[in-house]
Order: sequence, then structure tokens, then C-alpha cells
Amino acid sequence: MSSLISGIKGTAQSLTALRRPWRDFFDISAIDLPSSTSDATTRIAQNLTHFRLNYTLILLLILFLSLIYHPLSLLTFLVILLAWFFLYFARDREEPVVIFGFFIDDRIVIAALFGLTIAGLVLTGVWVNVLVALAVGVGFVILHAALRSTDDLVMDDLESPYGHVLAGGDDELDSPRGDYSGI
Repeated sequence: MSSLISGIKGTAQSLTALRRPWRDFFDISAIDLPSSTSDATTRIAQNLTHFRLNYTLILLLILFLSLIYHPLSLLTFLVILLAWFFLYFARDREEPVVIFGFFIDDRIVIAALFGLTIAGLVLTGVWVNVLVALAVGVGFVILHAALRSTDDLVMDDLESPYGHVLAGGDDELDSPRGDYSGI
């Protein structure tokens, strides 16, 4: 029981560390139109990486609000959310799920949780509400990510969606020609 509580505590602390301040997220002075489609897609990629937990919380709030008039569906999705949390997110990746002495692969756990989620949508009859809520939420996320300027964001190279491109050896940075040599 103590390992479960410590796992939940560790997951909550790591999620809290990923969340960016809401004042940065809702900074009105950082909103402006992108200069081109390329600029918009770059902003979307960078903002989705930088504010990923904030966007997830916004999507969950919109989903919750869409189900508020369907208490049975809300309860069903709370149980499904807890199943996702305990069986996938809060679990140590090194330890597989064990049911009746059998080791269950992560892919099977994900497939079962995905199937449970779809069954919950179909059986409670709110799949249209959920799809509309997700469409509205994704629309808001993409709109915010495209309109929010990334000039004031401080990101590590590892956090950047372009981190693998930016990460290079120090010797490549010494010469303006990189690895190219003259003929």
C-alpha cells in the first residue's frame, strides 16, 4: 500500500513539474497573428511541447463540462480515468502488470484500456457529446497554440520538438562550415 501511495505521489510531483504557470499560458501580450503558415506550424509544435500538460488539463475540463448533465457517464469516465491512471500512468514502467500470476504486456494493457474507454462511450450513449467536446477542445488548443507567440518561451533543447536537430557535437559548432571541407 505504501508503494502505491509513493507512486501516486511521485506521479503527481512529476506532473506538477511539467505544468507551466497559467499566467504564462494566458498571457494576452503574447497573442499575435503568425506571419506565415510555416510560422503557425512552428508555433503549434513549440507550444504543444511547452504547454502539453496545460493543454491536457484544458481538454479534460472541456470533456468534464460536456458530461456534467450525464452523471452516470461522468461516473463511468471517472472510473475509466482511474483505471488509466493506476494501470498505465502511475505504474512503474519496469514492473509489468501481474494478474493471477500472469505478466501482462504494456500493449495489452493499453489495448484493454482503450477498449474499456470505447465501451464506456458506447454503453453510456454520450459518444456524440464526447466527440463534439473533443473537437471543440482540439480546436481551442490548435487556435491557442497558433496564436500564442513563442518568443518569450524558455525551452531546453531536450524539450523542444526540434531538439534532435539542435543537439550536435561541440566540434560542429566550431566551424561555420560544420563537417564540410574545402575542395
